[in-house]
Amino acid sequence: MPLPDIVGHNPARVHPPAGGYCMGLELKQHRRLLFISGQVPERSGGTVPEGFEAQCEQAWRNVKEVLAAAGLGVEHLVKVTTFLTDRAQLAANRTIRRAMLADHQPALTVVVAQTVDSKWLLEIEAIAAE
Repeated sequence: MPLPDIVGHNPARVHPPAGGYCMGLELKQHRRLLFISGQVPERSGGTVPEGFEAQCEQAWRNVKEVLAAAGLGVEHLVKVTTFLTDRAQLAANRTIRRAMLADHQPALTVVVAQTVDSKWLLEIEAIAAE
């Protein structure tokens, strides 16, 4: 399946991205949009890994599973929003996100917020396009 014609916009008159994302993505054409609900760091059996890094990796695995169920991959992501529970998680979150996305740079928002269940240290929602 060909990827959509995606054009990144990082205007010189706006502060440059801190890394691993694009200020704006324009979809010239697309056939489908997939809206991925917030993925929490729970495994299919309901267990939650210990520690932020393990939880972040699990939440990303869940995002990838939803993408795969729709026949898509991380290269189809056009917008990702990550909700962290502590500012101290920013660096680890960035490192893990970059590893999960490789060279792909979707539009991105990171927010520090409280999760519905206190055992979840983050939640990730996303939009993908084809």
